[in-house]
Amino acid sequence: IFGWSLAVCAGIVNVVAYRSWGTYVSHMTGDTTAIGMRIEGVHQRGTHIEELNQAVLILISFLFGAFLCGILIDKNQVHFGGKSFYGLALIGNSALLIVATFLSDPTTAACLCSIACGLQNAMCTSHFGAIVRTTHVTGTVTDIGSTLGRITMIYLRNGCKRSNLNIVEKAEVGVDARKLLVLLPMWLFFLCGTILGAYLFTLCGVEALFFPATLTGTVGLLYFLFRQRLKGYLKVVETERLNKDFQSVRGTLERAQAYLRDKASRAKGKKGNDDQEGSEEDGSVVIELEEGF
Repeated sequence: IFGWSLAVCAGIVNVVAYRSWGTYVSHMTGDTTAIGMRIEGVHQRGTHIEELNQAVLILISFLFGAFLCGILIDKNQVHFGGKSFYGLALIGNSALLIVATFLSDPTTAACLCSIACGLQNAMCTSHFGAIVRTTHVTGTVTDIGSTLGRITMIYLRNGCKRSNLNIVEKAEVGVDARKLLVLLPMWLFFLCGTILGAYLFTLCGVEALFFPATLTGTVGLLYFLFRQRLKGYLKVVETERLNKDFQSVRGTLERAQAYLRDKASRAKGKKGNDDQEGSEEDGSVVIELEEGF
């Protein structure tokens, strides 16, 4: 839910930035492409270098935001209640968006939004084994496609019947299904953010940035105020989860031991029957030999 909320915010910021200043700030693939084209434009056609400078500054700003997040949050996976400064990162994200709203210079405002996006994007990069990016969806859509392809291939190899899957294949499908439960909503929430951002910009212009700023700022402030309580609650939840996993593993081991004992008992019984049959056969052979003599 935390990552999905951030995806909504990123969608709004990206739309508002494009409508306001003519540039995207939440993904650097397009910005890097713009740098390449503008270098050619400056060299071949005498395009104004200010456009190239803007693209370079936005890229550097996004990188700087991610750098700041690496200082504040030193884990790739979300880990609330630890030493990471999620509250400070979220409040910083909110402050950057608010300041950008009041700036008259489009390049500076776009750079502040890009810093906010870089800060946000690095905040949560891994969940359930899936690579999570909240400010762009190219990697998300790629992972959705490849994951669906792996699941489809497993089922095709087994005649499209789940009952034919072995234990390893069922585990692989389960892991991929959990990834899809993260990735599909991530794309959908980003899309909803872009739609909401377009409507908000039509209603209130660049002030639409107040919506994502309010959301991230509120969550960051609440995290600051209730961090210790959240830490205690998460510790209890983690303990209960570990106990549940332990009981599950224990039950599995007991069933495995019972299965092995039963199999060993059957093997021993079968061996005893084979020995008895072998003795009877040996006895009959001796009798036949005696009768022959």
